[in-house]
Amino acid sequence: MPIFTDERGKSNIAVNYTFVTGLPDCGSRQIWPIYHYVGSTDKLTLLPNGVLRHYFDLHDIAAFEDEDESVIETDGKIKQYHDYHPSQYCMDKRIEDFTSEFAMVCGPEHPTDWTATEYLMRNVVSPITHGLTILCLLIIAIIYFIMPTLRDLSGNIVTTLCLCIILSQIADLIRLLTVFTSHISLLITETICYVSLLGAFFWLNCLGYYIWKTFRSRNVFLRITDGKKYCYYSAYAWSCTIVLGVLAVFAHFTMDYEDFSKTRRVDEREEIGSLGMIIFFVPIAFTVLADVFFFATTLKTINRMHTYGRIHHKLRHSFRMFLLLLLIMTVTWLFFLSSFSKYDGLVNCYIIVNAFQGPLILYVCVFNQKHVPYLLRKTCCYANCVCPCCRPEPEVEWGDEMTAMNSVL
Repeated sequence: MPIFTDERGKSNIAVNYTFVTGLPDCGSRQIWPIYHYVGSTDKLTLLPNGVLRHYFDLHDIAAFEDEDESVIETDGKIKQYHDYHPSQYCMDKRIEDFTSEFAMVCGPEHPTDWTATEYLMRNVVSPITHGLTILCLLIIAIIYFIMPTLRDLSGNIVTTLCLCIILSQIADLIRLLTVFTSHISLLITETICYVSLLGAFFWLNCLGYYIWKTFRSRNVFLRITDGKKYCYYSAYAWSCTIVLGVLAVFAHFTMDYEDFSKTRRVDEREEIGSLGMIIFFVPIAFTVLADVFFFATTLKTINRMHTYGRIHHKLRHSFRMFLLLLLIMTVTWLFFLSSFSKYDGLVNCYIIVNAFQGPLILYVCVFNQKHVPYLLRKTCCYANCVCPCCRPEPEVEWGDEMTAMNSVL
């Protein structure tokens, strides 16, 4: 039976009580375990009004000046306590070699400083930057999907790459928006985020390999169609992504999970362990190195060429787009890795850099390609556009290939 003690220390007070079984109703707050045994720094006391008071030693008063908790001094020792009202805790005894008390309590609510820089960056600025990046990449994917002349192999690779980054940004945004809830695990959202990011870099690697292979080939008029090439590249990119993703999750559960579970509190969300992160991100580093090799060798090949065919002129623009995409995605990925550190400055730097990722990719894939705005004006506006600056020039009736040949690299 429970023992009730008043605030003056008098115990065994007769109180009418009722047992209610089940976990405490914490809502979105965390559930914490508390153990009270002989010699422990934690002490649990049931007050006559049904409140559970948790006493614990306090070593640094300044660290708790802003907490919604009370400080008392007993027997020359400074102690802090927090009260948990009924429905915010459950309590029981544990009898083994000795008797101890165990309680599951709801984590206390702390006031949020809405003007704090950390709060604004993580909960206001970061969702806005994710939304901006998603919007820009969605525009690119729609443009390259609906324009028939852009649905070649390079265009399909760019579309798939943008969709992978969109999925990664959405998963990262969901993880951000659910960071304060206790009933949603981060394992699924983190896995989707990292797998999508890994797939985006593999597709960028496919684009670099395609350009490198075409410039090195003596006969660019190959019998294989763009559709078959896209299927082959899809098999490479998705198979590598899925295999590495499965290996990372498997490593998390078989190697990282035991160490993680030793300090895991009740109802805590699982996160990808360090070994799983290595399996996700080390292949990205290797794809970046391979892309650098494709860039260097292709640039040497272009500098040695004196005459260009139609496909070579077109691929020179794809080569420039590949280089800029490689720079943007690599820099963003490096800042993303730095955001896992304990320094808030690096986290804020990633949030700011992520805000530029979407607009920069939109500029590289759409506005920096002279034939893409022309095709958009011709398809969407033509001569009936309200704005005269958006109307295409009637004398410039070139196709996609001729527009690429007329542009300056």
